[in-house]
Amino acid sequence: MTPVARISAAIDILDAVMAGESAERVLTSWARGNRYAGSKDRAAIRDHVFDALRCLRSFSWLGGAGGRSTDDDTGAAPTGRQLLIGMLRDAGTDLDTVFGDARFAPAALTDEETDLPDLADAPRAVRLDCPDWILPLYEAALGGDTDAVLETARSRAPVFLRVNLAKASIAEAQDALLADSIETELHPLSETALKVTQGARAVARSQAYLTGLVELQDAGSQAIIDALDLKDGMKVLDYCAGGGGKALAMAAQADVDMTAHDIDAARMQDIAPRASRAGASITTARLSELATDYDLILCDAPCSGSGSWARAPQAKWMLQDTRLEDLTALQARILDDVAPRVAVGGALAYATCSLFEVENSLQVSAFLARHPEFELTHDRLITPLEGGDGFYVAVMTKKAQVQP
Repeated sequence: MTPVARISAAIDILDAVMAGESAERVLTSWARGNRYAGSKDRAAIRDHVFDALRCLRSFSWLGGAGGRSTDDDTGAAPTGRQLLIGMLRDAGTDLDTVFGDARFAPAALTDEETDLPDLADAPRAVRLDCPDWILPLYEAALGGDTDAVLETARSRAPVFLRVNLAKASIAEAQDALLADSIETELHPLSETALKVTQGARAVARSQAYLTGLVELQDAGSQAIIDALDLKDGMKVLDYCAGGGGKALAMAAQADVDMTAHDIDAARMQDIAPRASRAGASITTARLSELATDYDLILCDAPCSGSGSWARAPQAKWMLQDTRLEDLTALQARILDDVAPRVAVGGALAYATCSLFEVENSLQVSAFLARHPEFELTHDRLITPLEGGDGFYVAVMTKKAQVQP
């Protein structure tokens, strides 16, 4: 495909996404229906689509749609054409080299599309690609770092790997990756974190990955595990395990009795093959099979994902205030449900990939008020300014007895 044909394809895909469809689903469907497109074509089109979603409001403004996004009350989302015009203007591309009479190129620019506003004239939330109602949530949590953090979400997130120290040293893992032309560098957020600087698309095919020397895991997520006091022999539960990334990381740090649970058992289907590849032992369990004497329970709770919107940008525009209220209520229920399962003297670790206080420190404060048998040991907010995704973790210890 020619570059202009890729732009045309991205425009069509974005039109479907702006109509409410999942970007991942539309991209998969498009690839299946257009077998002539090679891997480089599919990758380029995917990049166009996700770049547009990360910068939806600013590209909408630059494309003549007034900075609208899918959360606008008017319901008038920008078109794919407007978003790609905005993307190309943002990159300094001469639009006449893309829009015109070339084969498979998008139609030539209209008169209205040749006189478009500058981004400097846009409101702050438009320039930062943030829904208006969400901006105060960032400001409450981040203060003067708000603009810088939101700016990080406008660009593609780095690819990080976690070195499985149970199988290889950092140097051995880097050498194995280099054998498949994958270059990496150490990252300060975690001693097991490698940032991929070259060859990211080849990771899943590399021998280092296939033999369990490394796993795909954000550096911030790895730092969450580093915050836990894991020791050999501990009985550990990953309560909201999903695909098991954090359970695998915990099992690699110490010789623990590791159990994984998720309310949706189907989400855990990859844990067994991942654990086999990593050389780890992880038991998956239903709710009725869980014990009541865990030394450590990690609750990586469902959340807004506001710390990882660079990776999942569509979620930023889909989040509504009612959904955030539902999430905070769910987080509170999860904490209340697992509290009795922590052994006396054990720890409950609460984590999110959110930056919002209502999901983080305020959620923990409310839990401690309801459960005086717990006390906060330490907590940490990791922001994207530290190089990875944004995460929060609070570790709470269960005291022996609460005096009446």
